[in-house]
Amino acid sequence: MKAKSAFVVGAALGYVLGTRAGRARYEQIKGWTSSLWHDPRVQSRVDDLETGAAQFAKEQAGALKDKAVDAVKSTLSRTPEPEVRSTPPDGTTRSGSLGG
Repeated sequence: MKAKSAFVVGAALGYVLGTRAGRARYEQIKGWTSSLWHDPRVQSRVDDLETGAAQFAKEQAGALKDKAVDAVKSTLSRTPEPEVRSTPPDGTTRSGSLGG
């Protein structure tokens, strides 16, 4: 759906930019799309979709949280413990006393 919308917008933009009618044609298309967007039937459908999306998000919030927690736990359980070295990585030993 998103790809179709992007295609339509791109096609309309290409048409407007490529036409010789220029600004007049742009204003005509702009008026048409504005009247379409403000049509009560379109706005009713937009409201329905917004309500449905909000409801879906509320329903899925708990499941998504659980999946995220499980993913973190799984990752942490697979992560090896850091190696503790008794000597520095360069292989030298240090006495721990300050020379003088």
